[in-house]
Amino acid sequence: MAEAGQGRLTVRWLAALAALAGTPALAQGWQCQVPPQISVPPLPAPDAPPRVVPTTGYTLAISWSPEFCRTRKDDPAHATQCSGRQGRFGFVLHGLWPDGKGGKFPQYCPSRLLPDAQVLRRNFCTTPSADLMMHEWAKHGTCMGISPADYFAKGRELFQSLEFPDMARLSRTEGLDVGKVKQALVIANPRLRPEMIRLLLGRDGWLREVHLCHSRKLKPVRCPIGNGGPPDTVPVKIWRSF
Repeated sequence: MAEAGQGRLTVRWLAALAALAGTPALAQGWQCQVPPQISVPPLPAPDAPPRVVPTTGYTLAISWSPEFCRTRKDDPAHATQCSGRQGRFGFVLHGLWPDGKGGKFPQYCPSRLLPDAQVLRRNFCTTPSADLMMHEWAKHGTCMGISPADYFAKGRELFQSLEFPDMARLSRTEGLDVGKVKQALVIANPRLRPEMIRLLLGRDGWLREVHLCHSRKLKPVRCPIGNGGPPDTVPVKIWRSF
């Protein structure tokens, strides 16, 4: 009888997830207005030494903007993303990161190429921070052997191919944990599997980012052993601003 009861609970949970997956617009709370002018920031100083090593795959890092902006609404450095003047954001693209063997990924590779204002404008509604885009290019994009325009286009294409569950409703789920968040993402994106997803949580359990593991051909794959994020049973909290 206990197993039957558990089975009914699972069916109800999956049905609830299917309902969550049916409203992707609510998941984003998406509004975006590109600023009339976007200045090209200088390249940031490296925060780690350069490392040129073979690429074994890629990580698509997606940030949950309401959590990022929770303590940054009045910070001028993050005004375009967090002030509300340029839009209200749900998930945004943090970046496309080359991975390396044993966690030693390539970074800050030599390059004379720089994103221009047109590239930054084209990708603003995906990554609403010119400073972050410059950082992502300097640390990760330079190691992909392609132009800035192509680097951001690849990340944007992968990001825009995703659907997201209704995060406001998901945040109110009783007993929400890592496994349930992964399952909600899988139902919204049937080509994914839970083992292709890892979550980044803050110390207090708030969802910060979703990382999707990809092959060298930019196809979703199982995340490397030992780098799959917190276990499925870890509780998750989702900050919502809408």
